[in-house]
Amino acid sequence: MDFANLASQLNAGTILPEGIVILTLLGVLIVDLILGRTSSRSIGYLAIAGLLASIVALYFQWDALNPMSFSGGFNSDNLSIVFRGIIALSAAFTILMSIRYIEQSGTALAEFIAILLTATLGGMFLSGASELVMIFISLETLSISSYLLTGYTKRDPRSNEAALKYLLIGASSTAVFLYGVSLLYGLSGGQTQLSAIADGIATANVGQSLGLVIALVFAIAGIGFKISAAPFHQWTPDVYEGAPTPVIAFLSVGSKAAGFALAIRLLTTAFPLVADEWKFVFTALAVLSMILGNVVALAQTSMKRMLAYSSIAQAGFVMIGLIAGTQAGYASMIFYLLVYLFMNLCGFTCIILFSLRTGTDQIAEYSGLYQKDPLLTLGLSISLLSLGGIPPLAGFFGKIYLFWAGWQAGLYGLVLLGLVTSVVSIYYYIRVVKMMVVKEPHEMSEAVQNYPPIRWNLPGFRPLQVGLAITLIATSIAGILSNPLFTLANHSISHTAILQATVNSTVQAQNLPLLPKSDSVSQSQPPVDSNVKI
Repeated sequence: MDFANLASQLNAGTILPEGIVILTLLGVLIVDLILGRTSSRSIGYLAIAGLLASIVALYFQWDALNPMSFSGGFNSDNLSIVFRGIIALSAAFTILMSIRYIEQSGTALAEFIAILLTATLGGMFLSGASELVMIFISLETLSISSYLLTGYTKRDPRSNEAALKYLLIGASSTAVFLYGVSLLYGLSGGQTQLSAIADGIATANVGQSLGLVIALVFAIAGIGFKISAAPFHQWTPDVYEGAPTPVIAFLSVGSKAAGFALAIRLLTTAFPLVADEWKFVFTALAVLSMILGNVVALAQTSMKRMLAYSSIAQAGFVMIGLIAGTQAGYASMIFYLLVYLFMNLCGFTCIILFSLRTGTDQIAEYSGLYQKDPLLTLGLSISLLSLGGIPPLAGFFGKIYLFWAGWQAGLYGLVLLGLVTSVVSIYYYIRVVKMMVVKEPHEMSEAVQNYPPIRWNLPGFRPLQVGLAITLIATSIAGILSNPLFTLANHSISHTAILQATVNSTVQAQNLPLLPKSDSVSQSQPPVDSNVKI
């Protein structure tokens, strides 16, 4: 094999964004080694610059003519580009909110950023992995880095406990997932590429065998753990409560996005013969996640535990788009994850600010916060109301797109359950907002009464201010100006080859209208079938 042929098969330019993240990671370690802890803040800015450069590189790979690389092991199609962008952007905002937090905890910032960049790298590779070995290595890179980040504040017993629980449950789920894909490897006749696996299973005529069903169930168990869907959610509340707050901010967005990217690529490519079965299983997971997440969140007294159960419920909402299996369904998933990125990170930025100034995250301690910190109250209120789906915020339009796609696909029960549980979620979100805004001065909590003077010129507070401002503005206007994001999501699906066969088969099976191309989408809202009554 000559060099030109080898280079064309490798097509290494597709992983340029990941290469930039690797160089940034090495740069962080070298700068820290040379300059020591005096360079901690500059290391944070270096990492953010590298992640933004990676996002720019992703932009220039849009609509690539030859997205396959490494002999079919990695696919840099538009679907993977969007998910890789979400993961890189969530990591950049996480670094903004972590500089002051990690410094105050007394641990080294450079090592924290290095591990976070490693997790980002694993998530980005997982979003485009099209081969079993690469999927497993990427998944483990993301998972092991997440375990280390969870227990990074070693002096905090809660962080140690959370890391241990996360490690034990995560190792079990990884073993289950690995056993499932090993069955897949055997049933396909020794294939590791996802497309070849589907062909091998069809050729061997084992499309409805018990072994394939077991492989499917085990693979879904691994994915369910990564997206924290019930009943694979047991780790979520304890990890959210004990881990450093910037870490759970990244896990709630970046790790979840990587899990959904894996779900779309693995299920639609390797399991097309049992599509009805995996959609049935995910329907059960969505029902459990929406009910359990929203109902249990009502009884929480810790803000971080409340957002943990909220993230479980949000995973249930996003699964509606996956179950729909249409172009509109996949596009609504991507759109919702894009707006979820901003509204969730805005909320966690506010929680970090409050905990830095008061040392607590109990919901009752937020009483009367408006009297002392109007900006923090505004940011947290907007993010919580957006998570609840209050118009005209971004979360409202995200849920509308998801429910509309589910309704068109005939998922009437799931959509109605989603509407009911969304109303339930509004109660516990508004409860926090009411506590911050409505309380009289004499009803302030002790933490708010002792609230320190607001100063943004303290070391490390400026990045928090920037992160809060950007996420707050994006959460406020992303819903009203949603067309660019929806066009991006729709275009990423319509120009991804691996999804077209799935979309067409779903449309033919259910007599659904095809979603128009992105250039014909209305400038104000997605196209809605006039025959559908909601």
